Amino acid sequence: MKKRLFKHYSKRDYKAFIYLMPWLIGLLVLQIYPIVSSLYYSFTDYRIGGTPVWVGLQNYIRLFTEDSEFTKALAVTLRYTVTTVPLKLALALAIAMFLNRNIKGINLIRTVYYIPSLFGGSVAISLLWRVMFQDNGVINAFLGVFGMDPISWLGDKRYALNVICLLEIWQFGSSMVMFLAALKQVPSSLYEAASIDGAGKFTKFRKITFPQITPIIFFTLIMQLITALQAYTSAQVITNGGPLKSTYLLGMKLYAEGFSYFRMGYASAISWIMFLIILIITLFLFATSKKWVHYEDEGDF
Repeated sequence: MKKRLFKHYSKRDYKAFIYLMPWLIGLLVLQIYPIVSSLYYSFTDYRIGGTPVWVGLQNYIRLFTEDSEFTKALAVTLRYTVTTVPLKLALALAIAMFLNRNIKGINLIRTVYYIPSLFGGSVAISLLWRVMFQDNGVINAFLGVFGMDPISWLGDKRYALNVICLLEIWQFGSSMVMFLAALKQVPSSLYEAASIDGAGKFTKFRKITFPQITPIIFFTLIMQLITALQAYTSAQVITNGGPLKSTYLLGMKLYAEGFSYFRMGYASAISWIMFLIILIITLFLFATSKKWVHYEDEGDF
């Protein structure tokens, strides 16, 4: 029986399996096992170094009925996402259209615009951002040139989250590159035919450019939503969640519960709520994509 099971595999197949073993082990140990174990821990009262105690849905019920800090963090995260994602994609598309031209030095210009995305997510840039927006920072010094009073960007809850959002929007380079690649694939014959018909720039964008690049817009939208909902570094470094929890993101709440208070079961419940939020939004986007995402094989063009 054993010989029958393995006799159709050649030495080449076994070699391929050996080469795949490190990846398979990494997948099982570093991804699948943590996912499954976190789901189990989310239904337990588990602290690091202790023994998990099954509590059922108690962690989830507590999050939505007793933990006001969680609901506050969830609201801040949703506001952060709704603010950053549309503005980031709009800016990336606008810059990509500007760079989609054959002018002297265009490659250098494209590189310059992409640089913020190489460094924007680092702790060093977040620290620099905090220094810039301090009461005696560069931004207030610039405003002072025009006789304006300094603004407490990081100490006023009206402005603090906007500063964090601005850092995220500034990192538009990766989306810009994808949009630029998509714009390069739009057939020039479509624009020529539209020009013959007397179409203006706005009409060309609405009827040709936007429909042709909707698959890339759809993909980028999903990826940026996932990134925004999991944001942590910038808010932690720049404001540490303050003032008055106005920049306290869900990722910070998860980290605090797991690694400051060592309530890993409670933190696991938060992580699965984050996963469900991402899943629901993603499924909604896929369900509605048929109405606005166009593919070449559909025969729309």
